[in-house]
Amino acid sequence: MPELRRGQPRGSLRARRALSPGRDGSDTARTPPANTQGAPKKGDAGSRGALDANIIIANAPDPVFVSDLEGRILQANEAISELLGFRQDELLEQSLSRFISPEESREFTAALREVVERGVTRNARLNSRSASGEVIPTSLNASALRGPEGRVIGAIGILRDMREVDEARRYAESLIKNAPDPVFVSDLEGKILQANDAVSELLGFREDELLEQSLARFISPEETREFTAALREVVERGVTRNAMLHPRSASGEVIPTSLNASALRDVEGRVIGTIGILRDMRELDKARAYAESLIENAPDPVFVSDLEGKILQANEAVSQLLGFRPDELLEQSLSRFIGPEETREFTAVLREVVARGATRNARLNPRSASGEVIPTTLNASGLRDAGGKVIGVIGILRDMRAYERVVRDLRASQAELQQKILDLEKFEEVVVGRELKMIALEREVESLRHQLERMKAEKSQT
Repeated sequence: MPELRRGQPRGSLRARRALSPGRDGSDTARTPPANTQGAPKKGDAGSRGALDANIIIANAPDPVFVSDLEGRILQANEAISELLGFRQDELLEQSLSRFISPEESREFTAALREVVERGVTRNARLNSRSASGEVIPTSLNASALRGPEGRVIGAIGILRDMREVDEARRYAESLIKNAPDPVFVSDLEGKILQANDAVSELLGFREDELLEQSLARFISPEETREFTAALREVVERGVTRNAMLHPRSASGEVIPTSLNASALRDVEGRVIGTIGILRDMRELDKARAYAESLIENAPDPVFVSDLEGKILQANEAVSQLLGFRPDELLEQSLSRFIGPEETREFTAVLREVVARGATRNARLNPRSASGEVIPTTLNASGLRDAGGKVIGVIGILRDMRAYERVVRDLRASQAELQQKILDLEKFEEVVVGRELKMIALEREVESLRHQLERMKAEKSQT
């Protein structure tokens, strides 16, 4: 078997092996004679390099083997024996084809050929059969083994036991397959690699009509660009992205969906694709359209704002109240129509609605297109998304001008009534005073009459 030394840049291994013509004229390996002298010889550095390489291979944690160009195993470390369950003497000098299928033997031969011709490192899947008969899925990383002259004389193969990875992959595929939501996996070009039954049910395509197809087949060019941008962001930043997609179903229906796209990573953590979860938005869109219809047709002025107070929707009653066209209201901050103090109050209302999910009332005096300050009451409640998170405010205004006119009239009537009461009290005071005087006068007349009668009686007696 070849002795190995370190003689190639970047730590790659060369074989320290003398080549001499064999009986059939081919190059065969000839082991150089051992240095039996105590003094250092010219090849001592190479021998030490070969020894180091042998030690590295023997003690590598991963299964490592060395083969010649025909695929015959020349060296295998202990990790190979542990993986396959064969003793060293059952592995060495054996053809790799003994442990893999004919198809994989051809694939390994092709990998060897590419390694020899192009000097590249090749990756391949091998399913080696162990001593117990178990077929063990492995990934092979094959690189060139070079002689002293730099010629490729074999291959160094590093195997990776993929059983746990494959088990994890099967588990992940099972999760995707049985997920209630439509879930698909795509590569970095947007080609669909896996799609569960829920995707087929949503779009009406069979699984074989979806797999290996580009997502661009089902969505518009504009959304394809948006999905590509989402893919780029997922790959570059490893983030989760949300987007709206409108795929066309087998029946031709355009289905509104929301896409949640996250990174699919390989065992080394590299992003190799995307996991997309779709949500059918048809029912939500119907509910939204119904809510928008309720707002639009409400008799009271109703508007919807985001959490910064920007008006996103306003019905016709708002336009009639303030005298602005809808395009003069939408995307405008509410602070444009109310004073700074009321803006602060509205911001406090927003904060309370978000923090406590409460409904709040406030007084607002927006300025109309004509410059009139219109007294209104605001009833503000939370606008929630599908997940229940507050994303804005629904505000209902009530025109208080008529109410305030009534209040003013009542106050005026009250003042008038109070004046009349005062006048009445004064009149009563005058009338009562006169009555009291008449009573006093009558009493005085009666007293005088009694006195006169007594005087008459006394006079008649005398």
